[in-house]
Amino acid sequence: MNFDENEIISAAKLGFDLIEGPILKSVVTFVENEINIDYENFLMNFYLSFRGGNSGLKPTAILYDNFYVVAFPRGLELCALFMKPRNIDMKLKRLHEIAEDIIYQMDQKEEMSEDGDLTTISQDYDEIKRIIMNMLSGETLTTPEIRRYFKMTNSEVWKVMSELEEREVIQRTQKVGRAWAWTLNN
Repeated sequence: MNFDENEIISAAKLGFDLIEGPILKSVVTFVENEINIDYENFLMNFYLSFRGGNSGLKPTAILYDNFYVVAFPRGLELCALFMKPRNIDMKLKRLHEIAEDIIYQMDQKEEMSEDGDLTTISQDYDEIKRIIMNMLSGETLTTPEIRRYFKMTNSEVWKVMSELEEREVIQRTQKVGRAWAWTLNN
C-alpha cells in the first residue's frame, strides 16, 4: 500500500476509565476543517468496534464517505488516525460490480432450488443493455414492457436498468402504476 503522510487528517488518543468507560485523551489536527467531527461523541461510540467483540474479529480500519479511520491498540488505549480516502472511488465501484454479480449468482441458486431448474439468460448483459438503449431511443417504456422482450427475472431486469441509470445513460420519467417508466438521458 502506497502511503503519504499528507493523507492523515487528524489523530486521536483514546483511553479507558474503569468507571466512565472510553475517554478521549487528546486530539491532534493536521489539516483544518477537512472533516467536521465531534470527536468526543464519535470516538466514544466506535471505541468498542475496535476493542470489543471476539479476540480475532476486530477491524483495523472503518471507511466512511469522506474519510477512514485506522486504529492501533496499546493496552486499553487506542490511537485513531483519520485519513483521506485517496483513489478509492474506482475500487469501490469495481467492488460494487463484483457484489452485484455475486448477488445475481446467489439469486440464480435460490431460483434453481425453488423451481428445480435454473432460469438462464441466453444473451450477454452488454448486448441486452445495447438493445434496451435502442428500444428507449425516442420512446418511454415501463419495466414490465422491457421485461417482455427478454427471458429475464424481475431482479435481472432491475440489475440491468440500475447499471444503465448509474451510468446516466437512462433515466426514470414517471411511475405508471407500480412500475417505473424509462427513457434515454438527453
